[in-house]
Amino acid sequence: MTDAIKLSIVVPMYNEERNIPALAERIVAACAALPFRWEVVCVNDGSRDRTPQLVRELQQRHPQFVLVDFARNFGQHAAVSAGFAHSRGEWIITLDADLQNPPEEIPNLVKQFEAGHDLINTVRQNRQDTFFRKGASKITNALVRKLSGIRLNDFGCMLRGYHRDVARRVVACREYKTFIPALASLFACRPVEIPVGHAERAQGESKYPLHKLFSLQLDLITNFSVQPLRLLFVAGILFAILGMILGLALIGARLVLGDAWANQGTLTVMGVLLFLSGAQFFAFGLLGEYVGRIFQQVRLREPWFVASIERPGEELERPAGDAPNPGTGRYPRA
Repeated sequence: MTDAIKLSIVVPMYNEERNIPALAERIVAACAALPFRWEVVCVNDGSRDRTPQLVRELQQRHPQFVLVDFARNFGQHAAVSAGFAHSRGEWIITLDADLQNPPEEIPNLVKQFEAGHDLINTVRQNRQDTFFRKGASKITNALVRKLSGIRLNDFGCMLRGYHRDVARRVVACREYKTFIPALASLFACRPVEIPVGHAERAQGESKYPLHKLFSLQLDLITNFSVQPLRLLFVAGILFAILGMILGLALIGARLVLGDAWANQGTLTVMGVLLFLSGAQFFAFGLLGEYVGRIFQQVRLREPWFVASIERPGEELERPAGDAPNPGTGRYPRA
């Protein structure tokens, strides 16, 4: 076994105290036969329960566990990016803490790394989700593929593998509310997609209710495509043509049928105006989403703030800041 760490397993955690014991046991069992050193980078995303304390207790028995402790909640993708920045392995695997992604799949992803792939995308098989959630996922996956041009079959699976070079480029991008699997696909030279297992959530509640899933899909579409803006442009032309045709039809009907008919068409005109007003508000909302992202991006605020990094056998590390250097676009430990 070599001295250098070969594999880093990044696990974002938010209020996962009920899942941590089983998660740690299964990760250790899955990695026990690996012929190289590995680590588990647990990123505590501002948990309000005993999640960080349980990770510290794990470190006493398993020195492979590292705790990256956020100052507050910054979101799952910020936690994954911080895990990339503070991991030491050449290969990085991301894993959910809720055990819906079986840790037993880790050796399968390692085989793909050994085969020379630098990005390992996954497709969940026999998903243990509700019929509504699976249906919505299928529709949004197809929509995102169409609008973004990124050819992934399952955008929502956290269990993925990234080579260090790919992860470094993802962290250096500094994009506001980015979607890491899609962004990584832009930098990979030898990507692959493999099937993986899926299980019901072991304990606790999902951190992604429907409104957050909708927000996530909106982030994905607006981060990687301007196609919605082009669709609005086309829709505007079609509405203008439709309006002209309708206007000519109303003028012709008035000339042929007289003033009495025109007076009876008030509700029709109101209906058309309400429809066009709704379309305009939708367009303004979408444009506002893009402009809002520009506003957030140009402020150059820190995407996350790490309070401390705890590695067994090493001195407690308290980073002065994790924001990228504006001149280089790089993070201190990327």
